[in-house]
Amino acid sequence: MHATSEVSSDSVEIGVHDRVFVLTGAGISAESGLKTFRDSNGLWAGHRVETVATPEGWDANPELVWRFYSQRRRETEASLPNPAHRALAELEEKIDGRLFLCTQNVDDLHERSGSRNMVHMHGELFKSRCEADCGASIIEDRNSYNSLTEIPRCVCGARLRPHIVWFGEVPLEMPRIQQEIDRCSILLVVGTSGVVHPAASFVQWASMRATPARAYYIGPEAPLNAKAFTRILMGNSGEKLPGLFNVL
Repeated sequence: MHATSEVSSDSVEIGVHDRVFVLTGAGISAESGLKTFRDSNGLWAGHRVETVATPEGWDANPELVWRFYSQRRRETEASLPNPAHRALAELEEKIDGRLFLCTQNVDDLHERSGSRNMVHMHGELFKSRCEADCGASIIEDRNSYNSLTEIPRCVCGARLRPHIVWFGEVPLEMPRIQQEIDRCSILLVVGTSGVVHPAASFVQWASMRATPARAYYIGPEAPLNAKAFTRILMGNSGEKLPGLFNVL
């Protein structure tokens, strides 16, 4: 089935006073050809997660970690946003100032589609930061590093590491995310399985308020927290999102 610009029979109505919180996960990026974080065999692009996505993995073999994220950078640069990314950017433009996007993804496909009011709670692939947290600014970085001699140094002398939230580290922008959940009237979750916390708890936070938000899930498989949603819309986000919103 091809996406159309017509309003879907499963349409989500957005009124003039509604505020929309959107959470996206690996599923939306997978539709652009990017590898999901964890395959069925427990590996990420052929690597054990512990070796490339933990502080311990970085301490043990920073060269391997940089090679891994350098390859992710090359793959992301070769990929393109899909209709789901574009539909969310178009919705943001239509309801100017009333949509907030939080993504678990580290790629830049949302930005390339035009999304602006957003945060990457798990970091950004095309940024690097000081491993020593010396206070130096996070830098834009689209380079690929494949050996220890290439790994750049901070002004303080420490190595720069990928600006990625690894297992055991605290997600970014949590106070702002909580604030946006507290004031949204619609929560839209796209392509995330409801496994990784704290993101898996967002729908419960929004539904436990005195005035619960309407919560919708879009994805090819029902999430583990499916019972918390107002409605589950099964299917690929690139097919479901275009035409889904009825902006009043």
